[in-house]
This record gives sequence, C-alpha cells and structure tokens, in this order.
Amino acid sequence: MRLSTYCLAVAAASLASCGHAFAPNSSRQPTTQRIQGSSATTTTTAMPMSAVIEEETSELLGRPARPGRPLKVAIAGGGVGGLTCALVMLKKGFDVTVYEKTAAFARFGGPIQFASNALSVIKEIDEDLFVRVMEKFTFTGTRACGIKDGLRADGSFRMTNDSLDYLFNPDAPADWFVKFPLKQCADLYGLPYTGVIDRPDLQEILIDECKKLNPDFIQNGNAVNGYVSKGKGKGVTVNLEDGTSTEADVLVGSDGIWSAVRAEMYGEEVKKSSKDKKKKQGCSYSGYTVFAGETVLKTDDYYETGYKVYIGPKRYFVTSDVGDGRIQWYAFFALPPGSKKAPSGWGGTERTDQADPGENLVEYIKSLHEGWSDEVMYVLDNTPPESVEQRDLYDRAPELLRSWADGNVVLIGDAVHPMMPNLGQGGCQAIEDAYVLAETLELVKSSDKIEDSLQEFYRKRILRVSAVQFLSRLASDLIINAFDTPWSPHDDLGKSWKSYLTFFWKPLLQYVIFPAQFAFLYSYYPSGNMGGL
Repeated sequence: MRLSTYCLAVAAASLASCGHAFAPNSSRQPTTQRIQGSSATTTTTAMPMSAVIEEETSELLGRPARPGRPLKVAIAGGGVGGLTCALVMLKKGFDVTVYEKTAAFARFGGPIQFASNALSVIKEIDEDLFVRVMEKFTFTGTRACGIKDGLRADGSFRMTNDSLDYLFNPDAPADWFVKFPLKQCADLYGLPYTGVIDRPDLQEILIDECKKLNPDFIQNGNAVNGYVSKGKGKGVTVNLEDGTSTEADVLVGSDGIWSAVRAEMYGEEVKKSSKDKKKKQGCSYSGYTVFAGETVLKTDDYYETGYKVYIGPKRYFVTSDVGDGRIQWYAFFALPPGSKKAPSGWGGTERTDQADPGENLVEYIKSLHEGWSDEVMYVLDNTPPESVEQRDLYDRAPELLRSWADGNVVLIGDAVHPMMPNLGQGGCQAIEDAYVLAETLELVKSSDKIEDSLQEFYRKRILRVSAVQFLSRLASDLIINAFDTPWSPHDDLGKSWKSYLTFFWKPLLQYVIFPAQFAFLYSYYPSGNMGGL
C-alpha cells in the first residue's frame, strides 16, 4: 500500500511539472490500481502532496482481530492508576511498558477506599482481578457509616439512630448526626458495596495480573522526567531519569500529584513552591493538614460501623475499619501549610522525619481535641505515637480550559486531578480514567488518529471528574468552615451561628444532598447491574 501511495505521489508531481496539475477547485480524476496478490481492483483518488506526506507518517494499528502492529504505550508511574492502565491495555493487546521511579516494589502505604463505581470498573476489566480484589477486601458500606457529634457522642460507641427525637426528648441520644446511604445507593445500581483494600495488596495483585500477560512490562528505578511529542502519527520521545530515552506512540502520565509529565506539559517546575507554600507546582493548598494513625482496637460498635466522621468546632476526626481488627483514623485541622509535626510517607509519598523526635504526637493531637468525646480519646490513647504521620493536603482546580492531552501525551489520575480525600474517590477516578482511556484508544486504527483520540478521552472525562473534584473539596470546606456542633435545646454545646446552620442542614443532608451525591458517584458502572453477585 505504501508503494502504491508513493507511485501516486510521483505521478502527481510529474503532472504538475508538465503544467497539467489540477487546479485547486477542479475535480480530481479517479485512478484504478490492482492490489498485489488479489484479483480485486480499487478506485483511488489522487491526493495533494501534503496529504500523501501526512499519510506516510501514519501506520496501521492492530489488535488480535485486526491487522497492523500493536499500539506502543509508555506509562509514567506504577501506582494504582498506572498499573490499572497497564493491565487493561495489555488485555487489549497493546505493547505496554511502565516506568516506575522506585527501585523495587515494597509493602508500604495504607488502605485505599474502593467505592462501588471503582469495583464495577474492576469487574468489567477482568473477572479474575475482581475475585482476587474481593479476597483481600473489607466491606464498610454494608454497615453504618456517617457523621457523629464529636462532643455529644457519649463515649460508649453505642449504636443509635439519626432522628430528631433528641429535640423533644432530653434523654434521647444525639450521638449520630447523619448516616450515609452507601448501601442504598449501591443497591440502586446493583453494585458491590464500598470498602477498603490495603494498597500493597492491590499493587501486588495488579502487578501479578500484568506479568501473566507480559513478564517484562515494568522497568523499576527509572522514572520518566520529560518528553517530546513529535507530531501527528509520529509518536513521542520519552526521556528517562537515567539519561536514556525511548520511543512510544503514546505516553500516559500517571506519576502522581507532583507529576514530571504534567510539569512538561503545562510548563511547571516539579515540586516548586511559592514562599508562603500555598502554591506548589500548580496545586493549591487546601487550607487543611491531616494527621493519620492506625491501631488494633475492638470497640462495642466494631461490627456495626464502617467509617465515622466526628464533627466539631473547626476540625473533624475520621475513623474507619480497614480489616483484620485494625482501625485507621484521620484528624483534619485548618492550619497553615508547613505546620509540620509528624513524619509523612503514606500512600507512596516521600518520607520525611518528625520535626521534634521527642514529642508525643498522640498527646499533641489530643490537645487539639480538648472537650471532645471519649470515643475520640480512646482511639488516640490506643495508637502508638510512632505510627502517626502527617501531610498537607493540596489539590487542583478542574482543567476546564486546558486539555489533559498534548499531542501524543495524556495525563490521568492524581497527575491531573488530585482531589481531597473526603469522598474516597481519588483512586476510584484514576481507575475510571485508565479504563476509559484504554477503551478510547482501542478504537484507533492508525497512528495519525492518536492525538484526536486523546482529546476525545479528555472530553469524555472532564465533566464527571470536575464534578467529583468539586464535591470532594466542598465536603472539606463545609465541614471545617460551615459546620459546628449542632444546636440542641438541651445543652450549651452548640450556640454559634454555625451550630444553628448545621442543625438546619440535617434534613437536607439526610434526604436530599447525600442520596444525590452518592447516587452520582456510583452512576458510572460499566459492568452493568451486578445484583446477582
């Protein structure tokens, strides 16, 4: 086919040199050619030289059931999004290599929440993958999850309802403010319930499934630090940390919030901060820092609750069952960026040291919760101080006016839409990105269509991801800035204007906002209804 195209180009050039070239608006005359090895004839139309040259730069891209070579994909980053992307692309017959900065995978990092929408994607990608994830899974959405009163919870971890009975009956418990309709919204679509899986377990499963398809799919200790997109149909040169480079049709930037691929694409400097630390590589400080810890603890409500959000003045405290008797907690505070007390290092972030090695961090966090429920204090008292970690929370505004794709390069996950952790959707949205990107690229039949396909992927994802980013940030801002201990006629614990506002929010949150929010989050479910599971 390339030879016949070349012949057409020569013929067109000859006609032009003899003064017989077609005028710009004249009709082009068809020519007939015979395909070698076939009795069939095809009618073609002479093309202008520019079109011929453009066609010369493209190649047919195949799949197991389609002629052509496999699409060659380089993936920057071997986190959850990058490994999921690698697996779904390998299953489609792509030639995939993951470039990961760590020299070898080690078992570190805490649990990651998998909401119903992410489980649906996992099921659609691969049945065996889904079964293996379920074997390591701890369900939280089957039990009570919601918001508790951080000051009025009586300290006994009792299970009570979230009604307004306490308004009329001073003896009625006011422990629970609002419960989340996680189970009901999953049932609406026939999906598995939300839960958690340890990040190392998930990464091991994904790596193992990828190696079944290509044992050499990953290169450790050699991160992507830049690229040169070479134009339509010409692929991308991927620059690596060791000074070498490689060629690919597509580069997928899945290298986290401080992405080197995004820095190249958007003209940023990796991890560069403003003097006040409120801006860092194009990301904005959320206004919140979070401490986290883990303990093994059995409470009276252990088998009845999944995760609980204790609210109070200017802060909130979250506990979650993460399996094997473990409780993980998060304490969110509105503090300036750089107010470092504890080490950081969970979730694959770079490990830093404790500011004051002699300080008991549990006692410090308790001091910031003075007057709070004994339930919070009990969890903290049973936490080893050396397990406490901290990180400042950064996120990004949605890229509504700037594409996630640049030529043959595209961003997914935290590399382009890091979000606040309140809804547990960061990893879920990265998994959705990986699936949709692979589905979109699967339809590309020639390399000159890749750039358009990546822009199509951006258009498919931008509105949903932007909405999830907005909801995640709104949840933090409301809890810190607009929520307080709810007003009650029976005590003086909630008397500020925020307390009255929080009280009046209750029915709206309970019957409108939370049902609509979780119904929206779970509304992407490519597996379809899994009600028979």
